[in-house]
Amino acid sequence: MRSTVAGLGMAGPLALIGLMVLAIVASPIPSGPIAVAAGAIYGALWGGIFVVTGALLGAFAAFGAARYLGLNAVRRSTNPVLKYIAAPRSQSSLMLIVFGSRLVPFISFDAVSYVAGITCLSFGRFAVATLLGVMPICFALTALGAGMAAGGTDWMWIVVLAGAITVLPGVGKWIWDRA
Repeated sequence: MRSTVAGLGMAGPLALIGLMVLAIVASPIPSGPIAVAAGAIYGALWGGIFVVTGALLGAFAAFGAARYLGLNAVRRSTNPVLKYIAAPRSQSSLMLIVFGSRLVPFISFDAVSYVAGITCLSFGRFAVATLLGVMPICFALTALGAGMAAGGTDWMWIVVLAGAITVLPGVGKWIWDRA
């Protein structure tokens, strides 16, 4: 597989980035396996860079589509849920919500991007929150792929780390509720 992709030259990373964009914009396509494969093919660093780039471009496309196609319709809507989502809010709070949701793998990356597009969150703050939020999981998945391709067992700690990242918000909430 590596030799086939290497034969593509610059088209390989561009195809990978395009595939990530497609996975973000078209929700049923999972992006996790793409990130693992990117790590196996390009290594943890370059695979991570390509995956983060594709994830960002996909998030920007989803945010932009929702903003361009949906924001005015949502603002005109009489639906109370849509009115609540589109109501003016603190930019910092919305940014923190986007950032936090990016750290939790089971929250739909795609849905967060689309919903953020119909809020009052600025594009710049959305971009920063998304970049900072996706970097840990993207690099963890590409490191997992690189480790698996190397054939060693050192990659197992990444699986444990990814599991911990997934469980920590729930454990934190449980502790908070008990305190």
